[in-house]
Order: sequence, then structure tokens, then C-alpha cells
Amino acid sequence: MAIVLDGSGLTIEKLVAIARHNEKVELSGDAVERIKKCRAMLERKIAAKEIMYGVNTGIGEFSEVVLDDDQVKDFQKYLIYNHSAGIGDPAPIEYVRGAMAARINVHAHGNSGIRLEITQTLVDMLNKGVTPFVCQKGSVGACGDLAPMSQIALLLMGEEEAYYNGELLSGKEAMDKAGIPIPGLKARDGLGTINGSNVLTAMSGIFLYDVNRW
Repeated sequence: MAIVLDGSGLTIEKLVAIARHNEKVELSGDAVERIKKCRAMLERKIAAKEIMYGVNTGIGEFSEVVLDDDQVKDFQKYLIYNHSAGIGDPAPIEYVRGAMAARINVHAHGNSGIRLEITQTLVDMLNKGVTPFVCQKGSVGACGDLAPMSQIALLLMGEEEAYYNGELLSGKEAMDKAGIPIPGLKARDGLGTINGSNVLTAMSGIFLYDVNRW
């Protein structure tokens, strides 16, 4: 039976079952409705030209820069390119799967403003065994594990590389072989995928699980 992610019931044991033992996951019905409701609100605000940080403005020192409609479309893509700067050896697959599960669980709260297609794609990747190639080094973990989470987000554009059936393939090839449509990134989708310390959360959960069973 699939582990249901609803934003509040993800335990360390469930996280390890997903990350290490490839348990299937699904979003709760309530989580789906929350995600859709929040996205609809965001799209109304975008249409009304309300100024929202990281949606139609730049980020950090560029937060005062207001983006036009074309720039809003491109900004999420360039945000991911800018932050996907990891280095070093590949992170263990269970860390990456754990981070994806933790991010889905954050989305399930219904406060991220991302499209449901983004979260559902992460669910499908877990269930069908597509794991992004993520480097072990490169994140500060301050406002998020931005480098490794961006390497995960690249798969949402069909880019970078991913493991599938024991092979390291191009991102698009892995997604195509698994039969997962590539959703692309629209307003807020990129930032809503990377802005959280989900890799550190997953690693910590796995470490605690193993220490408690030493």
C-alpha cells in the first residue's frame, strides 16, 4: 500500500521506507485540493499584476526588480540554472529520494503556490524509479538546499541526468523511458521546488533511523 503524503504524517520510518526501500507514495485528496486552491489564488494575483517576491520580481539583491510577462516565464528556468552548481561525487540515491519525498510533503501543505503537475511529477519519479543525479557538495542549507534541489528541479525541464533501472541516462531519456511527461516550469514552480532544506532533512532522518537501530 502506498504511503500517503499529506503534509503532517511523514515519519522517519516512512521516509526511510520511501528513500531506501522504494515504497510507493501518493498525495492525499486534501493535499491535492490545497495545492490546486493555492495555485488558483497565485494565478489570480499574477493576472492582477500584484507584485510578489520570486514570482514577478527578482530574488535577493534583485528583489526590487519587477519582471515583465516574458521575464516571468523565463525567470524560473534561469533560477534553476543559476543554483544547480553542485560538485563532487554523486549523492546516494536514498538521500535524493528522501529529499524528493520531503519536498512533496512540503507541497502537500498547500502553501507553495506551485502547479499540481510539479508535485505529481515528483511523485511519479519516486514511484517509477527515476532519481536525479545530485552532487554531494554545493549547498549551504540556509534558505534551502538550493544546489542539490536545483539538480532535482532540472529533471522537471527534462535536463541534466538521472538514474533509471540501474543506468545513468540523460534526464529526458530517463523520463521518457519511465513514461513521465515533462511539466516544464512556470511562475513560482522553480522556487517552490528548491526553497527548502529537504536534502538535510532526508539525510538527518536516515541517520537517526540507523543510529536508533545500531
